[in-house]
Amino acid sequence: MIYSSSHTQNPIASHKSSLSSNLPQRIFTRKEVIPARNDVLWRIERGAVRTLTWSEDGTFITLGYWGPGDLIGHPLSRVKPYQIECLTSVEVSVVPPHHWNQDVNALITHIQQAEELLSIVHRKPISLRLWQFLVWLSEKFGRDVEQGKLIELNVTHQEMAEVLNTTRVTVTRLLQQFEEEGNLLRHKRRIILCLPNTLMK
Repeated sequence: MIYSSSHTQNPIASHKSSLSSNLPQRIFTRKEVIPARNDVLWRIERGAVRTLTWSEDGTFITLGYWGPGDLIGHPLSRVKPYQIECLTSVEVSVVPPHHWNQDVNALITHIQQAEELLSIVHRKPISLRLWQFLVWLSEKFGRDVEQGKLIELNVTHQEMAEVLNTTRVTVTRLLQQFEEEGNLLRHKRRIILCLPNTLMK
């Protein structure tokens, strides 16, 4: 069974602001944490990060996944603790407060994506929740290949479980089910979604 999604692609994902060339740049490595600063926002120029917090018992709660064109940073959140973890090598521009009003589209997109992910994690049943999360990832971090949409970001089963408030075992079982149904293919450690328009070809 194929589950539909109403997700619309980030309109600025491939757009680099003309301001970027005039702003300081920083490079972070995979798994590095971007510093907690209340006086700047970070615009992602290359790579992917996730924002997260954790509960009193140490359970991670993923707040979002972000890629090129997205603005991130502590000023956009009231959640504490709040951490930005690099999922790949990441290049960012440092955006000071006097430039924030020039990036209104990126700020609006941040809000839209956060709400979209929030709506996905409350979908039922869990199979629909997982499928729509995969579609969301494919729109944000995917590229078209012959078999469908390749998600170029490597998200582990445990990380998916953390996002979707379920168990790693459930995620693994459902991914195997999607694969058996022909809706999903494995490519090394990546996932290819066989979306409806691809399956109809």
